Amino acid sequence: MSPAFIKGICDQFPGAAIIFDKFHVMKMINQALDEVRREEQKTNRFLKKTRFLWLKNPNNLTKRQQKELGQLKDMNLKTVRAYNLKLSFQAFWAISDPNLAEEYFKKWFFWATHSKLQPFISVAYALKDHWKGILNYFTNKVTNGLLEGLNSLIQSLKTNARGYSNDENFMTMIYLRHGQLELGLPI
Repeated sequence: MSPAFIKGICDQFPGAAIIFDKFHVMKMINQALDEVRREEQKTNRFLKKTRFLWLKNPNNLTKRQQKELGQLKDMNLKTVRAYNLKLSFQAFWAISDPNLAEEYFKKWFFWATHSKLQPFISVAYALKDHWKGILNYFTNKVTNGLLEGLNSLIQSLKTNARGYSNDENFMTMIYLRHGQLELGLPI
């Protein structure tokens, strides 16, 4: 969502639709949630060492974690409000109709901006500023997860080799390792 990214895409691919990946949007929301928790844990000792309870999806929690989260959710905490904002935004991605998604976002935006949780107010305005790119997800259903995974493999290749003498050797190794080439060598 950086201005440099947007400018580069617009300059190099003028007809392309910019789509902001749901992974990166949820990362912003999780960071806001963690900021709220870190601030509140200064005055509430029960929140110490609970970071991953709030960041994990509820269906990925162990029984013990579910019980601990349930006890914390019964308290009147800012972190609980932040957690509910996160969960409600996760539901946003399941909407298939762009018009319904826009209505849902407007209601979520109002809730977030009136939550008195500054990190969520900031995230809500950032999402509103990039709304067109977020809404493009609903019409195109494209993410950059595949590219992120491929980039991870390439970076791992570079790290394992501790560098290459030139770019040509690096590109050759990328093709050999990840190009799924059929070399037709005799067995």
